[in-house]
Amino acid sequence: MSAEFEDLIYEVRDRAAWVIINRPKLYNAFRAQTIEELIKAFQIAGSDRNIACIVLTGAGDKAFCTGGDQSAHEGQYDGRGVVGLPIDELQGIIRDVPKPVIARINGYAIGGGNVFATLCDLSIAADTAKLGQVGPKVGSVDAGWGTSLLARHVGDKRAREIWYLNLQYTAQQAYEMGLVNKVVPAAELDDAVKEWTDTLAERSPTALALAKRSFNADSDSIRGISNLALHAVKLYYDTDESKEGVNAFNEKRKPDFYKYVK
Repeated sequence: MSAEFEDLIYEVRDRAAWVIINRPKLYNAFRAQTIEELIKAFQIAGSDRNIACIVLTGAGDKAFCTGGDQSAHEGQYDGRGVVGLPIDELQGIIRDVPKPVIARINGYAIGGGNVFATLCDLSIAADTAKLGQVGPKVGSVDAGWGTSLLARHVGDKRAREIWYLNLQYTAQQAYEMGLVNKVVPAAELDDAVKEWTDTLAERSPTALALAKRSFNADSDSIRGISNLALHAVKLYYDTDESKEGVNAFNEKRKPDFYKYVK
C-alpha cells in the first residue's frame, strides 16, 4: 500500500490504519503533494470497514509535523486550493472520517502540524515532543480550526498565548493545558498507541461514528469560519507583509513586518 504514495507511508496494523508523513529530513513539513496524499489516505482508511481507527504521525523521532514546507513555494503553496493547497479538505476529512483519529506526536508538532494534532480526536505524545505555533512569527495564521478549536481544548487565554507569543511547550505542559490526552516515554510511544488502537478495535464502530458526529456537531460552526478565513488568509499571503515572514525564515533572520505596514 505504501508504494502508492511518495510523501507518506500507509500501513494497516491489525484494525488501525497508520498514516505516516514520510519527510523526516524536512521535519515532516508538508507540501501540496503531501496534503493531497493525506486526503487520499484518509479516504482509503475511512471507507475500509475493517479499519477501527486511524493513527496520524510522522516518520523518524524528530517531528510529528512542522507545518508547511517553506521551500516548496515563494509566497504561495505549490498546488490547488484557496491558499495553494487543499488544506480545508484535509482538515474537513480529519473531522468527518467516521473513525477516531489518534495523533501520535513523536516530536515537534509545530505550526500546521499543531493544527493537525488539534483536529485529531485523541493525542498521545512522547515525553520528548514539543508543541506550539509560529504563524504570526512567519507571516501566517490559521484563523479557523487552528484558533477556535484550539481555544475549546485549552481555554481562550491559553490559546491566545499560543498564537500571539509563539512559544514551544513540552509534552507535559501540553498535557496539563489539555492539548494532549497522554504523555509517555518516547520508547513506549508505540506500545501506548497500540493499547489505544486495540481498545478501539473492540468497540462498536457504529457507536464510535455516532459519538464522533455528536462531538463534532457542537463545534461544527467553526467550519464556516475556517472556510471564510482561508479566503482572507489568501489575500494576506499576497501582501509584502506576509512575504517578509517567509523571506526572513529562508534567510535565517528576524522579520521586519512593520516596514510594510501603511
